[in-house]
Amino acid sequence: MKIKAAGKVGGAERLLASILGSGAWLVAALVLVLVILSVTGCGRRPRSEVVVYTSQDHVYAEPILLEFTRKTSIRVATVYDSEAVKTVGLANRLLAEKNRPQCDLFWNNEEFRTRQLAAQGVFRETNGWQAFGCRHRCLVVNVDRLRSNTAPNSLIELTNSNWRGKVALAYPLFGTTATHFLALRQRWGEARWRDWCRALQANQPFLVDGNSVVVNLVGHGEAWIGLTDSDDVQAGLREGMPIREVPLTQDGLLIPNTVGVVRGAPHPEAAQQLFVYLQSPDVTAKLIQAHALQDTSAEAPAASRLPVDWVALLRDLEPATAELKQLFLR
Repeated sequence: MKIKAAGKVGGAERLLASILGSGAWLVAALVLVLVILSVTGCGRRPRSEVVVYTSQDHVYAEPILLEFTRKTSIRVATVYDSEAVKTVGLANRLLAEKNRPQCDLFWNNEEFRTRQLAAQGVFRETNGWQAFGCRHRCLVVNVDRLRSNTAPNSLIELTNSNWRGKVALAYPLFGTTATHFLALRQRWGEARWRDWCRALQANQPFLVDGNSVVVNLVGHGEAWIGLTDSDDVQAGLREGMPIREVPLTQDGLLIPNTVGVVRGAPHPEAAQQLFVYLQSPDVTAKLIQAHALQDTSAEAPAASRLPVDWVALLRDLEPATAELKQLFLR
């Protein structure tokens, strides 16, 4: 059957039209276009991705990770923790996934759980994790409730009966509060530490879910004094709360951020790029500007920080944690 097509038709099209007929020719032409598009498109590489677990607060972490994506075109899939179980939940998840990693990189806003994961082989063998920047443990007081000359300035003073029912702290089984208590146990010795914990608990403190909650209680005058982190105090000040920070000199704890690449990470090249990026001076400066960190280094004079034997702390973790649970039952 002879077919007359509108316009100019090439030899291949005439042959195809003569075989298929005019209606089928249009369908075949569409199929041909789709085939060409699929062939040319298959050469495109999908955009890279990196999966991050982080205990850094969302408000601080998100702008940093978005900037990394803007600079590298590597998409960041982020899993955050909850305030109530700071770091512990993500650490347990990384341990559970150890044999089949789902995460590439762990950005932690403290040091202890990172060291715990490193000791259990969660991070790659060479250059597995690094610390950068620091914040610190401190007291926070409500300036409407307490004058400067009457506020406590040490942890020992928190057991004074004058502060019964007026002290707030995060439940010391999670986050930086747990690390601080474990470091104090090592520094003071078990007997002295146990007596202090019992006296503190007898003073009827508010035991709450996280350091930011501590600052909120103090800022609203429900508690007069709180044990917390310096970045949470800064957040309260930005909100206009009537509070001030009281530094802890001899029994304070410096808290660096840490970043580790997971052993067997699904996206190792992208993980390495983010690993290097998070340790850059530019990122540290932005975190300091946002008050997520207070200094560029975790180094400080020995008199102003609590020394920690991390190997011994990890070794004694199980009995110390069991004792904390008994002392601070809720």
